[in-house]
Amino acid sequence: MIEFRDLSKTYTANGVGHSALEHIDLTIEDGDIFGIIGISGAGKSTLVRCINLLERPTSGSVIIDGVDVTGFDGRKLLDLRATIGMVFQTFNLFAQRTVLENVTFPLEVRGDSRHDRETRGRELLELVGLSEKASAYPARLSGGQQQRVSIARSLANHPSVILCDEATSALDSLTTNSILKLLRQINRDLGVTIVVITHEISVVEKICNKVAVIDGARIVEQGATAHVLAHPQQDVTKRLLGEVRWDA
Repeated sequence: MIEFRDLSKTYTANGVGHSALEHIDLTIEDGDIFGIIGISGAGKSTLVRCINLLERPTSGSVIIDGVDVTGFDGRKLLDLRATIGMVFQTFNLFAQRTVLENVTFPLEVRGDSRHDRETRGRELLELVGLSEKASAYPARLSGGQQQRVSIARSLANHPSVILCDEATSALDSLTTNSILKLLRQINRDLGVTIVVITHEISVVEKICNKVAVIDGARIVEQGATAHVLAHPQQDVTKRLLGEVRWDA
């Protein structure tokens, strides 16, 4: 379980403070596919990066499985981050490494043997449907295939949580659907909790069992996805829903 308790984040530039997050209270249960949605600049990416402390809260707490991790550093922080995978919009693959070498990079950093790295890497490539691409380089892959490699890499350390930060924003609709199907499979078969950061309600509708809407640095609405989207209370939620229904 991941809990945010009265969490705030303020950036200061030239002596002027800017609130990115204000008094966030939120609980993500084990096994959730939890969506955090909002327009650009609302604070959703900052919020998700507080989970693995890529962003340090200014105040409040991040509680994971009953442990306050907010002050973790050194070995404790490294061990925490090893249990949390990340998938980004831009894939972040190493161009000079093969697909297999990209997937196994976290294990190389950890010091695993070549045999153990390759065994785990091939297992993950089979999971994401790319066994035949092990020796290929990222430039020879489509965007969807590159994102599958990124997802495989995020699973290398057997994480309990995967954070997806706009993971499908650079993909076309058909490829997006295939990636979302893969994430559902991972959640179902491996029991991995998935946190999805997106500005697209259609993504939330297709994959998330729960959702929180963030606007102006605050959580303004949260609950079961079906209920929140069927009965939106906030203007920002209604606007987001209006956009997806107009596009449809």
